[in-house]
This record gives sequence, C-alpha cells and structure tokens, in this order.
Amino acid sequence: MNTTSKTFRSNIITLGLVLAFYAVMEAMLKGGMLSSLMKGLLVPLCYYMILAVSLNLVVGISGELSLGHAGFMCVGAFVSAVFARTLGANLPGMVELIVAVIIGAVFAAIFGFLIGIPVLRLRGDYLAIVTLAFGEIIKNVINAVYLGVDSNGLHVSLKDVKSLGLEDGGEVIIKGAQGIGSLPRNSTFTFGIILLLITLFIVINLINSRHGRAIMSIRDNRIAAESVGLSVSKYKLTAFVISAALAGVAGVLYSHNLANLQATSKNFGYNQSIMILVFVVLGGIGNIRGSMIAAVVLTILPEKLRFLSDYRMLIYAIVLIVMMIINSAPKVVEWRKVMAEKYFKKDKKNADGGEV
Repeated sequence: MNTTSKTFRSNIITLGLVLAFYAVMEAMLKGGMLSSLMKGLLVPLCYYMILAVSLNLVVGISGELSLGHAGFMCVGAFVSAVFARTLGANLPGMVELIVAVIIGAVFAAIFGFLIGIPVLRLRGDYLAIVTLAFGEIIKNVINAVYLGVDSNGLHVSLKDVKSLGLEDGGEVIIKGAQGIGSLPRNSTFTFGIILLLITLFIVINLINSRHGRAIMSIRDNRIAAESVGLSVSKYKLTAFVISAALAGVAGVLYSHNLANLQATSKNFGYNQSIMILVFVVLGGIGNIRGSMIAAVVLTILPEKLRFLSDYRMLIYAIVLIVMMIINSAPKVVEWRKVMAEKYFKKDKKNADGGEV
C-alpha cells in the first residue's frame, strides 16, 4: 500500500469517526438516553475539538509552540456577539449564525496575521511567552471596552457607559467586564459537527498540499528548507493565520451557545490556552484524530467526576499523567511500530497477490 492510499484511508477513518460520533449522540438524544449534563456538553465538545485540531496545525504540523489560542477564540466570540446584537438581529437565526462564523473567522485571521508577523520571528519558549502575552492583552482590552450603538452609529469608550454619549434610545452592547448580554443562543450540535467537518477538510487538505509539505519540511529542518528556497516566514504565517481563523470559528460557536458572554480568565485566559495545548499533546502532536479524541475525553471526564468533589481534579491530573507516560513509554512506542509494520506488510501482501 503506497503512502497516498494510506493517508487517504486515515483521513476517511477520521471523518468516519466524527460522523459515527454524531450519529450515536443524535440517536441517544432522540431516544432520551442522554442526561441534561451530556446534552449541555454536546456543543462544547464541538468547539473544543475545533480548537484542538486548529492548534495542532501550529504545534504539530508547523512545529511552533503557541499559547495564545484562547485569545483568537476570544476575538471570534466577541466580534460575532457584537454582530448578533446589531446587524444580525434582523436576520433569520441560521443565516445570522453562518454570517457570524464568517465574520468571526475573518477578524480572528486578521489578528493572527498582525500578531504572527512579529511573533513568528521568535522560536521555542520565547514564542510561547509572547503568544501567551498577546492572548492576555486581547482579553484585558475587551474587558476595558464599552461599546454602544444609536442612530449615529457605534460609540466606543475605555472609561464607562456614561462616557459613550449615547442619545435617548441608544443601546449598550459591551459593558466592560460585564461583557455582552441577550445573545441569541442558536448554536446547535448539528451545526457544530458541520463546522468540525469543515475544519477537518481545511486542515487535512492543507497538510496534504504542497504548502503543507513545505510547512512540515520547515518544521523538520529549517536550514535545509531555506537552502532550497522555501520562505520560512510565509509558510509559518500561513499555518498561524489559518489556525487563528479556525479558533475564531470555535469562538463563534462558543458565544452563540451562551446568553451572556464575558471575557473572564476561566473562559479566555492562559489556563484555557494551556488546556487546548493539553488536548494536542495528550492526543499526539501532529495527530489530528488523537487531538479530537483527547478533547472529547478531557471535556467529559471532569464533568463525570464532579460527584467525587475534592478528589475530582486529583483523579483528572492522575489520568493525564498516566496517559502521557503510556504515550511516551518506549515499550509502547515499540509495540505500535511492530503492529504498524505487521499491518503494513499484511496489506502489501494482499495487494501484491500474496507476495511481499
């Protein structure tokens, strides 16, 4: 079996798992077999998987350590929420949501481009620290902004609501740290799965394209890539911007799943960025399917362990440590290689009519 066929089969399996997951959840939902807790986790599972896949594009495929992913999610969430409260209020629910996704992705991509130009000149820990700082800056700036609208258009202030100078009948959209209220809450599990499939389509096609191979060659050997004329900045920036745009899409799905949106440290702080990074690392750096599975497991597990109260986070941490040890244990890695070679030889034997 050649590499192209193997890659195609792997991609089909990944997409098939997503569709199977959707079919099972929908069947359980219609059959009344899901608890209220699991019903509430369906949309979060979708945007966490999108975040994991998009960050894997930077960390796994591009080979750069970014800790500002929650910041791009925050941009997409708030831009789309502002749209929903202003222009989108006059649109049908699904149309408003689709347009909000496009707007959130575009603005997150713009921020990714502006941040990526200076940041991607750095490497390793320096890049992680700077992207983390940018994520915190975005969150804190949004917490300081007051935005209102009246017949004269938008009014922005960094002081308080009174300084907006709204005329009678004007409406305050963003109230500083209080965020945005009265959101439509029209995110659905089906729409989330559709966005996840689109995300996978974009990422998988990028990885298998000429640009994707160039990005991976830069990751593996920067000097060799530069020596054959590849533009390191161009390709790294491409991966970074696409990853930021997809994080913005996840932010739109997140904001449209809430009645009130606030830029808190819990939702958009560095802990959120690190959690998304944990999805990528636990699922396997560069492994798209693994990062999605890790996102599902690590989203459901803490909620299922709530009954353990004080020991919930301890068990959660132990599971993380055990999974990391298993994934990196030499014997486990060697066993995987043996099984892969055995399966590969078996497929090749069948393809060659019984001869290896």
